Amino acid sequence: MDVNLALSPQAILFDKIDSKPKVLAAIAQLLSQAYGLDEGEVLENLEAREALGSTGFGRGVAIPHCRSKDVRRPSLAMIRLEQPIDFAAADSRPVTLVCGLVSPENAGATHLHALAAISRLTRDEAKLQMLADAPTTEAAYALLTTQFERDAA
Repeated sequence: MDVNLALSPQAILFDKIDSKPKVLAAIAQLLSQAYGLDEGEVLENLEAREALGSTGFGRGVAIPHCRSKDVRRPSLAMIRLEQPIDFAAADSRPVTLVCGLVSPENAGATHLHALAAISRLTRDEAKLQMLADAPTTEAAYALLTTQFERDAA
C-alpha cells in the first residue's frame, strides 16, 4: 500500500514541552513551517479534532491529526518529548512521542492509510525504542524515512 507520506527533516523536533496545548501548538508550527501551511488553521483543526477525543494512541504515543485544503498529500511532523506529558491517552500512559499528521481535505482513504502507517510503526516495540534512542533529529528522520519507504514497497 503506497501511502506517499511527506516527511521533511525540518518537521522533526526533540524538545521539552510541558503540556498538551503546547504540544499541539508546536506540531502546528512544525507542519506549517515544513510544508508551507497556515499555522493558525492547522492548530485550529488539530484542536477541533482533539476536542472529539484524545489522539493519545497508547504506549507513550499520540497521533494528533487533521485535514487542510492547502496540503496535497499526507504530511508528517514528529516531536520527541524530553519529559512525558499527559495526553489523556487510551491506556492512561503519558506521551513522549507525538506524530502530527495533516492530510488533504478530501483524502478519506489516504488519510486513514497514513494513520495506519504511523500506527504500525508505533506498535513496533523495536522501532519505537530506536526512535526514543535516536541521538539526533537527523537520525530520527532517517529511521522514519526508511520505515515509510519500506511500508510503501
